[in-house]
Amino acid sequence: MAADDNEFMAVAIALAAEAARNGEVPVGAIVVKDGAIIGRGSNRPIGAADPTAHAEIVALREAAAHLGNYRLAGCELFVTLEPCAMCVGAMLHARLERVVFGALDPKTGACGSVVDLPAVATLNHHARFEGGILADDCGALLKRFFAERR
Repeated sequence: MAADDNEFMAVAIALAAEAARNGEVPVGAIVVKDGAIIGRGSNRPIGAADPTAHAEIVALREAAAHLGNYRLAGCELFVTLEPCAMCVGAMLHARLERVVFGALDPKTGACGSVVDLPAVATLNHHARFEGGILADDCGALLKRFFAERR
C-alpha cells in the first residue's frame, strides 16, 4: 500500500457520498497519475439513464479526456467498491497500472468476490488489483444508503 492510498480513497469516499445525495448507489472513483487526480467519478446510471455510468467509467472517461488518450498507462484508479465485470474490462483496456478498491461486492464483484477477472492469465493486459483500503468506511456508506431505503 502506497502512503497516499488512504488520502486518495478518502476523495473517492467523498464522491460516493455525493452519489448518495443524488439518489445513486454511493460509489466514487478517481484516477491518479504522478500523484495528481486527473479523473473523478461518482455513480450516476439513474440520473444519466445510462447503465455504463458507473463511477469508475465516469472517472476513466474524464482521465482519458485529460490525457487525450484512452490508454492510461502509469495511472492508478481508486474506487470505493470492488469493480464489476464491465468496469474491470474497461480498466484493463485502459492499461491502468494499479486499481485500489475499498469494500468487497458479494453480488457483482469481479476481483474475487463473484469472479476474478484480473486473475485470468490469458488476458492481454494485467494491472495490480488491491482491495480492502478503508473498506469499513466504504462499506458503511453503502450500508447506510440501503438501510435508509428499506
